[in-house]
Amino acid sequence: MDARFPKLADHLLLIERELREQGWWSKEAPSAEALASVEPFCVDTLDFDQWLQWVFLPRMKLIIEQDQPLPNASGILAMAEMVYVDRPAQSKNLKTLLAEFDELISQSR
Repeated sequence: MDARFPKLADHLLLIERELREQGWWSKEAPSAEALASVEPFCVDTLDFDQWLQWVFLPRMKLIIEQDQPLPNASGILAMAEMVYVDRPAQSKNLKTLLAEFDELISQSR
């Protein structure tokens, strides 16, 4: 097991909590077609917060649960900075959490 898994698992919960607190958590899943996008972050079919909820969090949880290799790098903060450029105060905590996630991913085992 990768030594980063426990911290990452906790961090995923913090990201989920922040999405819920901001009202960016959806009760209804996007369509299968929307989730099947091949574009980075599903930019053509999902809002960024939908991508976090329905693609990113489930994929990362699966990686941890199945003891799969982690990505070599994460640039998720850069995307969040572009998406939330007009909501700096509202997105501050989420961007901090995503920056910490990027840092955890980039650390060696």
